[in-house]
Amino acid sequence: MENIIKSMDPGSPLRHRASVGDRLVAINGHKVLDVLDYKFYAYDTELDVLLRKPDGTEYHVPVRKREGGDLGLDFESYLMDRPRSCANNCVFCFIDQLPPGMRPTMYFKDDDARLSFLLGNYITLTNLSPREIERIIALHISPVNVSVHTTNPELRERMLKNRRAGETIETMRRFAQSGIVMNCQIVCCPGWNDGAELQRTMEDLAAMYPGVHSVSIVPLGVTRYREGLEKLEPFTPEHAGETIDQVTAFGDTCVEKYGTRIFWCGDEMYLKAGRELPPDEFYEEHTQLENGVGMLRLMETEFRSALKLSDEPDGVPFSIATGTAAAPFFESLLRLARERYPQLKGRVYAIENDFFGHSITVAGLITGQDLIRQLKGKDLGERLFISQNMLRRQEMDFLDDVTLEQAVEELSLPIYPVEEDGFGLWDAISGDALPEVKSPRSGEVTEYYQYNRN
Repeated sequence: MENIIKSMDPGSPLRHRASVGDRLVAINGHKVLDVLDYKFYAYDTELDVLLRKPDGTEYHVPVRKREGGDLGLDFESYLMDRPRSCANNCVFCFIDQLPPGMRPTMYFKDDDARLSFLLGNYITLTNLSPREIERIIALHISPVNVSVHTTNPELRERMLKNRRAGETIETMRRFAQSGIVMNCQIVCCPGWNDGAELQRTMEDLAAMYPGVHSVSIVPLGVTRYREGLEKLEPFTPEHAGETIDQVTAFGDTCVEKYGTRIFWCGDEMYLKAGRELPPDEFYEEHTQLENGVGMLRLMETEFRSALKLSDEPDGVPFSIATGTAAAPFFESLLRLARERYPQLKGRVYAIENDFFGHSITVAGLITGQDLIRQLKGKDLGERLFISQNMLRRQEMDFLDDVTLEQAVEELSLPIYPVEEDGFGLWDAISGDALPEVKSPRSGEVTEYYQYNRN
């Protein structure tokens, strides 16, 4: 166990009754093994907290607090336990396609149910023990984000290269029957889980509604570092369009039957197909925004609203750097802005991904060296805006360890990371409110929790 108290928040009800270095043992008689136990059992207003001093002496502390209020304890590790590594060897795994020589944490594959609940990470369910399955049901830990990929047990075993992979579909059915909500994703691989297999998967998952609340279908990413790995083909524009049509048609059926679409293709699929994004209302409550579903359309909607409410921009020339897939989208936003403010001076630069290969087109995988090499000497104006997703939040560096500070020095102008938010983007390019460098969302959450989403 790693549930040793490292520090206490100023408002903690235990601040003057416990000591740093003591170990949290139990709350109201329930053993606390990790962060989920801690958060669940500490929810009530009246608690009996059992602590153990370094010499082994145990003592009880009665606590009264508001319902749901935090005990304000910080532990030696965020999870109060070691992170669970992935037991799979998925044919499409992006981490297996990384080049050698990157920082060690980049190669860690997490598949931890606790991070799914707390941070929204996607898990395959293959390394859940019977005890953990029972705990999720008993504590009603929900929602859980599940990487499904296929509901065909034999195909799932082959795709994940794990003989237990097929069994977990029954775990999903059990979760659904127990009222656990699941948001799911399918990394779609041409020739593997597309076409008829995708149709089967969608039908199986729809049968678990409302337990299965939403499903995103996203295209696989193929880097140039696949030596010794399964042969995979990226989506062509034609196949991406066919997949969009298939998912949309089944979503229409779900709307008629369940009142909700359930299934959506990620924005990247539309960009690959060269298709117009659906209207904002198509995405309903935007459940899968973090998975890149409807993000660009919502951003445009927000950007249009910001323009209607805006004052005159400050006139400072600027540039936006993004991936090749989204560059036309940002150019369309600038055209919208110029319709209202013709004097606006800005341009978009599409960064080719030389580091991972040109088939990788998303902004979040652009490296600092590619950004610098392709923008050096260009007319960038006086400000450069990039996606916040390009950077680690804590260290503010790119995937290749180039820091934001180094990029600023090399390009000789301020660089501002912008969140995926239309209001924030307009505030930035108009000069009304330039973005600030963000701090981490969750204390000691390290980078492998941020990058390993699939």
